[in-house]
Amino acid sequence: MKSAQYEPGAHTSRPPGTRRAGIIATVSAAVICSTSMLVIPAANAAVPAFPDNIVVFPDRDFVTIEGYQDHLGETATVDVTRPGVGVVGSAQSVVAAGDVAFEINHPGGACWGAGTGLNVTPDILPGDVVSIKFGTTAAGETTVQDTYVTGDAELSGSTVTVKGHIGAGVNPAQMEQRIIEPALRDTTVARRDIRAVPGPLTPAPKGGYSSSLEYAGDTFTATYVFDDAATAEIAANAGLGERAMAWELEDADANRQGLTIAEYGEPGGPGMGGCPNGPRQSGPVAPTNIAAAKVSGGLKLTWTPAEAVPGTPAITGYRAVAVGQTVNSGEQVEIGKRISGQGATGTTITGLSATEEYDVYVVGMSSSGETFPAAHAVPVTDTTAPTVTASPNGSTSPTAQKVTLTVSEPGAQIYYTLDGSPVLLSGGVLSDAAVLYTGPMDVAQTSTLTFVAIDPSGNVSQTGLATFTITNDPVPAAPVITAATVGQGTASLTWTAPDPGAAGLTITGYTVQAYTADGAAFGAPKTVAGNVTTLVYDGLSGDTAYTFTVRASNINGTGPESAKTAPVTVQGALVAIAGPDQTVARRTTATTVTLDGTGSTTGATYRWEQVLASPTDPNRVTLTGATTLKPTFSLPVYQYPMTNSPLTFRLTVTAGTDVRTDEVKVTPVPDRVTISSAQWKTGDLRIIGTSSVVGGVITVHSGSLAGPVLGRVTVTAAVAPATGGDYILRLRNAAAGTSNPGTVWIESSVGGTAGPATVANK
Repeated sequence: MKSAQYEPGAHTSRPPGTRRAGIIATVSAAVICSTSMLVIPAANAAVPAFPDNIVVFPDRDFVTIEGYQDHLGETATVDVTRPGVGVVGSAQSVVAAGDVAFEINHPGGACWGAGTGLNVTPDILPGDVVSIKFGTTAAGETTVQDTYVTGDAELSGSTVTVKGHIGAGVNPAQMEQRIIEPALRDTTVARRDIRAVPGPLTPAPKGGYSSSLEYAGDTFTATYVFDDAATAEIAANAGLGERAMAWELEDADANRQGLTIAEYGEPGGPGMGGCPNGPRQSGPVAPTNIAAAKVSGGLKLTWTPAEAVPGTPAITGYRAVAVGQTVNSGEQVEIGKRISGQGATGTTITGLSATEEYDVYVVGMSSSGETFPAAHAVPVTDTTAPTVTASPNGSTSPTAQKVTLTVSEPGAQIYYTLDGSPVLLSGGVLSDAAVLYTGPMDVAQTSTLTFVAIDPSGNVSQTGLATFTITNDPVPAAPVITAATVGQGTASLTWTAPDPGAAGLTITGYTVQAYTADGAAFGAPKTVAGNVTTLVYDGLSGDTAYTFTVRASNINGTGPESAKTAPVTVQGALVAIAGPDQTVARRTTATTVTLDGTGSTTGATYRWEQVLASPTDPNRVTLTGATTLKPTFSLPVYQYPMTNSPLTFRLTVTAGTDVRTDEVKVTPVPDRVTISSAQWKTGDLRIIGTSSVVGGVITVHSGSLAGPVLGRVTVTAAVAPATGGDYILRLRNAAAGTSNPGTVWIESSVGGTAGPATVANK
């Protein structure tokens, strides 16, 4: 792998005339609504917003996760999903501090399969979706863009051309082509890469060449015209190859979000030793739940069929062998079977010696070979009959019932009839009506279910019997509760009307049930007539958590219960409401923030206080009007060691001996700052960068944010068409110091920080 092709952050560089926003760590402020509104989450994740990003290198099957610093220390799951196929690659890793949270299939990062068991390095293709989640919460996704270079760069005199493919789903305006070659630094190009963006030939910002990127149908052509033929030859012979870059979104600061970087000629598969093979190199998995039982004439094997890892060749069958344990002149007897078809569930190996003991091995087979190592089962003699149960075990229902049969022994097979006839005839022979059970079945008409289980050793369970009466009178489907808003002793519920059951039927009412934290029903359910999809559930105990369900009824009866809501806590006689969480942008001057306890019990005593992380918390503020419902405080201008962590405030409401509390968070949002250049020579130190806020003061520190202050400078407005602001701190003579400070950090009075940046010697 050529890891030098990737430098964290380098791929987000902008075309001439645009500027890259700085890195900012944001803390998400989850709204803790005082009315406990239950919010239904969105079904799909979106392209991440800066500073978070998912960058995909499909040729190397490599993914970089940037940002996500609000999940620092948490375990993330990254999935590669192929439309129509499913998840073809998956890995888990812990978010680390820095611009790059973690990488997958890149030296120093995680392997595909880490923490997920999907042990294959996916062959990432255009159209695949790479997503990230924390627990079950989706946090962003990138669709791999359908663009790539189709051949080596071509040289003609001082002109280099690169051709490639661009799919219909790629936005031509959000694309760039690059050639990476470190040797270009020592030419008039003066940097390690050359770039072509959409449009006609345009001179490069640092000179040395002009470039263009043009399209014709599904083909793009990048053209580079150099000042001299020698530099053109270096670019055409670049050892690190050519790139096609495309991104799904570009924000107001020109950050490229949902980025795909296709690298011509790079091999896929594992990026470092110890990682799993790619799908074309991975052997098939073995079947599971293998049971080997001694039966008359041999060994009866049963198993659960293997499922091919997504993206790997299909499983075509199995090979099962019995290996005699006796060693004779260095040899052991081996007798086996080959079984065709992925869905095969077993075989019987015959021709074995009654006086020999055998080890049994089973492998899966595919076009990529066989399972290695083979799955091993030791034969046993079984005299215990299995047990089998039905769920539900008979019922009367207006609609078809889905019935599940469960057997106590792995490898046992279940047979059943639905007409009440016996499964087994005299002598243990299966009747002609007996059906092999393969999974949950629908009983759509009145039936008598008879069922028997037979284990691999031939032991037979007792016969089970269940009667189902189906009236074919359809009832409504289950509603979906969309909101639960609490008040004093009440909860206001809203739900969506379900399918009434069949054409011509209408919903005649709903039944709502409250449950306490232990899952017990709270009193009798409440009802609402007609197709009314709201109810105020009263009579609830204050300061108590409840969940709720709802069922719909029609003329035929009552349908199934909805899923339970998340727990909500009902308000009592005394209420403390600290208001919704706030996000407040820092400014160049102190900002007044108002807290709001409206909705708390009137006529009570109020006390607000800041919840501090420690007695020396640098984020301490002073509250004005702390005994009123709407106190204020001043969010000060930022100065290290202050942080941009949320400020937590607690409202305590007291009436007599009763006390209630509630908390609210106020999250400061700083400016976005960067250090774009840091240079030093004797008597001259220059630090250059950007900020998203004009008027802020940048303080430059040596070594760390706690290090010595080298100087301060005010951010001024950037020259149009660029947005935001710029700063240049230049120290001369004695102020520049007698030695290179090594690394520098910056802090902005508007809260942004950046670093470390290495100071280069000029």
